[in-house]
Amino acid sequence: MVDLSSQYQKLKPRIDAAMQQVIDACAFIKGPFVEKFEAELAHYLGVKHVIGCANGTEALMVALMALGLPRGSEVLTPDFTFVASAEAIALLGLVPILVDVDSETFNIDLAKARALVGPNTRAIMPVHLFGQAAPMHELLEMAQELDLKVIEDCAQSLGADVLLPDGSRRKAGTLGHIGCTSFYPSKNLGAYGDGGAIFTNDDGLAWKIRSISNHGMARERYFYDSVGVNSRLDALQAVVLSEKLKELDQYNQSRQQAADHYDRAFANHPQLRVPARHPASTHIFHQYTLVVSGADRDALKEHLQRAGVPSMVYYPKPLHEQEPYRVSINASGEFPVTDELCRGVLSLPMHTELDQEQLDYICQQVLSFFKD
Repeated sequence: MVDLSSQYQKLKPRIDAAMQQVIDACAFIKGPFVEKFEAELAHYLGVKHVIGCANGTEALMVALMALGLPRGSEVLTPDFTFVASAEAIALLGLVPILVDVDSETFNIDLAKARALVGPNTRAIMPVHLFGQAAPMHELLEMAQELDLKVIEDCAQSLGADVLLPDGSRRKAGTLGHIGCTSFYPSKNLGAYGDGGAIFTNDDGLAWKIRSISNHGMARERYFYDSVGVNSRLDALQAVVLSEKLKELDQYNQSRQQAADHYDRAFANHPQLRVPARHPASTHIFHQYTLVVSGADRDALKEHLQRAGVPSMVYYPKPLHEQEPYRVSINASGEFPVTDELCRGVLSLPMHTELDQEQLDYICQQVLSFFKD
């Protein structure tokens, strides 16, 4: 699904030299290499503050901790997504309220979210799924009207542009109160281990986030301002990310070109629906996800496996059917779009190193399934 080895070989001299600098300096935790990457990412995103942390899930947790939501507060988040969003909410004694998603973009359905807002609802956590941002202009208007904090999970969309009604562009993750991302190796900007980052334009929130992620310590070593956690980005990951950040726009363009190839191959196929492009966001294709209808999705996956083509189901079982989150279902208990997607989605290989021959072969194998 992701060819990290070929990507590394193209950057090997730069990455090896950067990692050797860290080893020579023995500055492994925090310090100048991490600060340099934080500044570079802040510049790229056009945001005032970036704080590195240990991973994407902890980024969400620290963000929620910094907002100081009362225990038992409800946080709206999509049902069709990776578990980290609901998990981070639940771990802090907050209540994830799962929301069905839009059938075209797979992102949170704002009309359904609005209907679920109650007296204890304090925040909304959109997940910019598969590389495309949720409808942020409308979401921010709703959040302002209802006095909700906004935490953007852009672990799958780092580098995507949100297109605003006035014609301006903002990077996904920079419009809400706090944005969070993951640097898991398979991400569009991936480390060589775990890592994450939190970003905000709010000076006060930035101070709290830095303190919380460093054991609650901000002003002076061994003096604590709050209950915190140990969630820090290490310097070896920071220098890898610094080198790869220089290539991020090109990486995303390569993914878009691969997606265009897939689109042309599957356009108008009666049993395959290609990913929708929402006019208010660019799509950087962390995943290229088809929806299979009128055919056996699992049989197609097995057919591809026999042909040597990897594929994945993101996600096979909705959060509302997962045992820990059954108590978090919304008032209606109905998630028709999520249920349909879990039965029909199939993601094809998507990474920066796909070439014409590979793309042609993948497409041929997908289409041959429907001819058998």
